[in-house]
Amino acid sequence: MYLFTLLGNLLIMGTIWREHSLHTPMYLFLCALSISEILFTVTITPEMLVDMLSTHHSITFVACASQMFFSFMFGYTHSFLLMIMGYDRYVAICHPLHYNVLMSTRDCARLVSWCWAGGSVMGMMVTLIVFLLTFCGSNEIHHFFCHIFSLLKLACGRDTASLTLAVILVCVTALIGCLFLIVLSYVFIVAAILRIPSTEGRHKTFSTCVSHLTIVVVHYGFASIIYLKPKGPRSMDSNILMTTTYTVFTPFLSPIIFSLRNKELKNAIKRSFRRTFCPLNS
Repeated sequence: MYLFTLLGNLLIMGTIWREHSLHTPMYLFLCALSISEILFTVTITPEMLVDMLSTHHSITFVACASQMFFSFMFGYTHSFLLMIMGYDRYVAICHPLHYNVLMSTRDCARLVSWCWAGGSVMGMMVTLIVFLLTFCGSNEIHHFFCHIFSLLKLACGRDTASLTLAVILVCVTALIGCLFLIVLSYVFIVAAILRIPSTEGRHKTFSTCVSHLTIVVVHYGFASIIYLKPKGPRSMDSNILMTTTYTVFTPFLSPIIFSLRNKELKNAIKRSFRRTFCPLNS
């Protein structure tokens, strides 16, 4: 699954890079999303797999902080990219005549840069808040990697409750903010689609949003369960399982969903394969 995640996202990136017909804002954002998923997977999964298979389960303080920073950085970059992909679909469907002006190459590059910058700030903020806490007693983390809630359970001291609340508010506010803007984009998109007179036209227009919408449901479905589910001793094991599934399964699903649901990308992948392996027939 780890290798498939890397190969699937690399295939999408390579196809978009090679096919000039895919040099559009939507596929630029998809390429940036694939990069974030590759980096997220490379940062978290290998260390987690080694730890699961090893008999000596340990991690240094610096490595734990780095793992948390990169997981939040790439995770929130992913959320921000999904948000601007929703905005891209909104502009394409609701304001098609102004699309080239509003979504120029420079503007798209600027939006992607802001997503990465925002993800970096979120990762740094959460990591600093967590590692400003005082840790005492056991140093055993009940998780496969340095997950935030497992670390918060080891914290002690006077400011633990307030800093824990601050972490949760930062995480949830950013996620809900992104989700709200995505939902708002789709409210306008659905309203515009319903005004299209023909059924075929409505279906064709909505089909351009299906893959993005599916990824949003998967991403925010897992994230809401992890961050909004009430925490208790009985929920610890299920939370570990859900977090691990989210970490491994979401990047694995993305290339499958985009390559299967997006006809233009699927055809471009086929053309790319034919040119690579059957150059005489292309």
